[in-house]
Amino acid sequence: MVTYEELPALISLLDGDEKHDPSSYSTLDVLWVLYDRVLNVDPARPNDPDRDRFLLSKGHGPAAYYSILAARGFIAPESLAGFATYDSPLGHHPDRNLIPGVEISSGSLGHGLPIAVGMALALDAQERSRPRVFCLVGDGELDEGSNWEAVQLAGRLAVRRLTAIVVDNNSSTYGWPGGIASRFELEGWTSASVPGRDHDALEQALSALGPHVVVVEA
Repeated sequence: MVTYEELPALISLLDGDEKHDPSSYSTLDVLWVLYDRVLNVDPARPNDPDRDRFLLSKGHGPAAYYSILAARGFIAPESLAGFATYDSPLGHHPDRNLIPGVEISSGSLGHGLPIAVGMALALDAQERSRPRVFCLVGDGELDEGSNWEAVQLAGRLAVRRLTAIVVDNNSSTYGWPGGIASRFELEGWTSASVPGRDHDALEQALSALGPHVVVVEA
């Protein structure tokens, strides 16, 4: 079993600027807590209909994501060394058709949260009581208007199985007067803001039902 302390060594197996080191390291802790403590997922049954769903909306920096998937047994750790090579399934953006455990092919910013809302509603329609849906976005990605349409809809419909995770790197174009959490709260979401390296606080914040947003202070 890979430990948290071994994750940087896994990330180091991926070469090239396209692994986006700052983006990867800002998401590493929340990804670890999700896969180590929160998500009901099984690498032996990646398509279990009762699994939790995790969507990496900010898919343009997937190095930490790939490393976590390797650490939890979804992919082989040695596959990381082939990142973005011709015959590797690990591209610059994650591909759901090539990588076990990946729910969406992402990287086009603003797509993940709308998909997560639809996915949560579909699980409701199937009357599945167990699965939850988690979607990780970046604060700069919230500049995309499609996210706010999804936030509005989820709030109006009280989509209780949905949790959004926003990694706040202060990278949005204009910033968010009053803070990111307050924008979600106006639309009927609950919120929690936690330090990005505090694993216990992250676990507690991620345990709440939604629509719920966890703002991770990177």
